[in-house]
Amino acid sequence: MCRYNETADEILIRRLREGESAIADYLMEKYKGLVKKKARAMFLMGGDTDDLIQEGMIGLFKAVRDYQPDREASFQSFANLCIDRQIYTAIRSSNRQKHQPLNTYVSLSSSDTEENLRDSWVEHDNPESILIDRENVSALEQEMEKNLSPLENQVLHLYLDGNGYVEIAEILGKTPKSIDNALRRIRKKIKKYF
Repeated sequence: MCRYNETADEILIRRLREGESAIADYLMEKYKGLVKKKARAMFLMGGDTDDLIQEGMIGLFKAVRDYQPDREASFQSFANLCIDRQIYTAIRSSNRQKHQPLNTYVSLSSSDTEENLRDSWVEHDNPESILIDRENVSALEQEMEKNLSPLENQVLHLYLDGNGYVEIAEILGKTPKSIDNALRRIRKKIKKYF
């Protein structure tokens, strides 16, 4: 798989279409971190991040399958969009009681990402709901910034960047247990906000 590192994704996709099937595995592995980061940016009340990671991987698979190299968008941009849409579609389409945690998600992603993602969904939302969603995300971010301790803010940002408990503990010079406790407090404060 190392032999693909220095080749552009768009060229790899062309080679994949020509029958070099190992490229699909390489691209899935290469972008797995991006999927995890996006899935962690969603907080599921009573749910599990693994569900969103699985949905994101489906979106990535669709990107590998459907990307057209002759289009103007890069593969990375296309993959970003496919992953986001798959995760949001899973959240939106889970109206049954069995999937109740998916119906009560709280986005913890950056405002830039929120804005770009929501712009891509304009055809599915009316302008009023888009504006309300943006205001809600902004209010949540401000409230969390105000109510989280400096440690909790650091932990939250590192967690959203895709770092695990142990990595965060090493970066901040804390124990994994203290990081776990901080994340529990963060979740509790978010639930209290709602």
